[in-house]
Amino acid sequence: MATPTISVVIPVYGSPDSLKELSSRLRNSLDSLVESFEVILVNDGSPDNSWDIIKEIAAEDTRFIGLNLSRNFGQHPAITAGLTVARGEWTVVMDCDLQDQPEEIINLYKKALEGFEQVVAVRRNRQDVLLKRMFSKLFMKLLSNLSGQEMNHQVGNFGIYHRKVVNAINAMPEQARTFTLLSKWVGFKRTELEVEHMPRKFGRTSYSFRQLMSLGLTSVISYSDKPLRMTVSIGFGISGLSLLSAFYLVIRHFFWDISVIGWTSLIVAISFMTGVLMATIGIVALYIGRIFEETKHRPLFVISEISDTRQN
Repeated sequence: MATPTISVVIPVYGSPDSLKELSSRLRNSLDSLVESFEVILVNDGSPDNSWDIIKEIAAEDTRFIGLNLSRNFGQHPAITAGLTVARGEWTVVMDCDLQDQPEEIINLYKKALEGFEQVVAVRRNRQDVLLKRMFSKLFMKLLSNLSGQEMNHQVGNFGIYHRKVVNAINAMPEQARTFTLLSKWVGFKRTELEVEHMPRKFGRTSYSFRQLMSLGLTSVISYSDKPLRMTVSIGFGISGLSLLSAFYLVIRHFFWDISVIGWTSLIVAISFMTGVLMATIGIVALYIGRIFEETKHRPLFVISEISDTRQN
């Protein structure tokens, strides 16, 4: 079986109405660009008829492959599932709601051929709701500060990645996965390209504010150790304040009267130990939490069904 030039990996959740148009526009764009391609549609436990539509698309065109996950594992594990199946020299990762335009793949691929191994799309005039844009910008600034790497809030999953990049990401087995951070971490020659970002026509975002907060916290903990060092700083900062308070209370003891005997030593001891315990427990809890998740060695996803008419 010939190796396709481009593989396209698309996690699918909550946007069944976009799939037919998406597949048609992908077919038109890729046919004009390369001789061989494949599109991998990963149904991430979508609670609608997305899987039926994916099977129909795959039956009509052998270049479309459907993966049906056994439940909703999340966007980034779904992307990982697609990456493990992708065979192309180049792999495009994009969303299914058509905010990422299939026609932009042409520009991404041409840019990659200039000598880059990653070309990530920068969304010009991002068309998400205001709250999501604000949260994304705030989170990326925070993550940039914590990780020491400059992160652009206009950059999402959309981009084209060489086989070397995909292999490197597939070799990373950790449970806490954020594709944009993994692709940046593995390195290789990378550049950005501005693309048009379209308003959402189909479905609605699958991320609630709580889920976005959870994803942000997981990303910070998994890709940066600064929160651990900040916890230490906060703990010893509190301890330092308690020592200053102790000094003040000793001076007060000799120059002013303290009505409750033993109050000074009790407050100083509680304040000092609170600071130390906050530092040590915070460090231990975060490390144990990550170790607990990683040592389970559970699969990142479970595929319940594959729709690949090339096997028939």
